[in-house]
Amino acid sequence: MSRTNYPRIFMGTLAAGLTANVCDFMTNSFLLAEDMHRMQQRLNLDAAVVGSVPVLVTWTVVDFVLAFLIVWTYAAIRPRLGPGAGTALVAGMVPWLAITAVLFGFQQMGVFTIDSFLKSALLSFATFVLASLAGGYVYQED
Repeated sequence: MSRTNYPRIFMGTLAAGLTANVCDFMTNSFLLAEDMHRMQQRLNLDAAVVGSVPVLVTWTVVDFVLAFLIVWTYAAIRPRLGPGAGTALVAGMVPWLAITAVLFGFQQMGVFTIDSFLKSALLSFATFVLASLAGGYVYQED
């Protein structure tokens, strides 16, 4: 049985986290900007807080934590499923599916509108695909 290569998990986490952060910046700044604005108004959120540096730092860290989970999952399932993009995608779909299921519960409570939820779920799917491919590409057991 092969050993987990923790330095490569770290490097894969950096690659996946950077990819996720770039995707999330593009998604939230451009593709979902109007949806985010409507949600701020609907939920009476303070725009200064939502756009603040502490919130930005928090979401940046969240992306790196998720990236770690993706790459660690990839390393864990790689011996059984084999190396490659397919296994990386499976590793990325585990946290994406869990998060999307929880957010669907919030959508049912009225936190998100159905159109915003669906757009966000599809765009985050793309983010998780790209992040898992980047992290899986960097991770090796050698």
